[in-house]
Amino acid sequence: MMIHTRWIAIGILSFSSSLFAFADQGEGPLNPAKPASIAVDEIIRRFAAKEKEFKLAREHYTFRQSVKVQGMEGDTVKGEYDETFDVLVDDKGRRIENVVFAPQSSLDDGGLSMTREDLEDLRHRLPFVLTSDELGEYDVLYVGQQQQDDLHTYVFDIAPKQIEKGKRYFQGRIWVDDQDFQIVKTSGKTVPDIRKKKGEENLFPSFTTWREQIDGKYWFPTYTLADDTLHFSTGDIRIREILHYEDYKRFGSSAKIIYDGKEIEKAPPGKPEDPAKPDDKKPPQ
Repeated sequence: MMIHTRWIAIGILSFSSSLFAFADQGEGPLNPAKPASIAVDEIIRRFAAKEKEFKLAREHYTFRQSVKVQGMEGDTVKGEYDETFDVLVDDKGRRIENVVFAPQSSLDDGGLSMTREDLEDLRHRLPFVLTSDELGEYDVLYVGQQQQDDLHTYVFDIAPKQIEKGKRYFQGRIWVDDQDFQIVKTSGKTVPDIRKKKGEENLFPSFTTWREQIDGKYWFPTYTLADDTLHFSTGDIRIREILHYEDYKRFGSSAKIIYDGKEIEKAPPGKPEDPAKPDDKKPPQ
């Protein structure tokens, strides 16, 4: 989020105190013990490979995404950006968005404005994916094992090895299911924050994204929550973001989707499949 103000120098990788504000919901205690039956490097290799499969598979699903961004004063909403759109596939296999609800934004009333980076984060970075292709850009540190509702997970802290100009990254914590070796939860923020000498500040909140199993195979993002205070040089502003991803449907196409080395049967041409109902508990609302 951006407001116009004078520039001050602050470390770009500083975290707010609420980085893991939601990380304890539905969790058991963190056990720092190493896995007994599998090497940590093998876990990382497996989940990065599964993330690559997940990323490809999600490109062949349609879904509805709703976004609500609120500037807060205490518990009072002072301004709001609200949008709902369907992510579809056209007859040539290209991803398109169809906006179904987008009232006039009042976010300026809350002292904030949406930027290009904000919109890209909301669409592409909050449902964070760490595939084998991007793995080399990150340091991945094993921190333990933890129960997430009915799931037993391996927990990792990740951070970019270096910040390249013009690129954005994720820094925070991920939880990997010990059966499917897929990321089921993410908590952190996009980095770096942007501060320019001409007085612009573009700061980004900490968030948590929960995934649910779709079609019995893929752990797709279904809910993202951010509730953080952005520390602008002119003062602090509380921001809340609520994202829902729902109504996942596999779209028929000529492309092959591979899962565990096997091709997944595709939907009839031109028709989305009925979404499978997730087996697991929904994240906190």
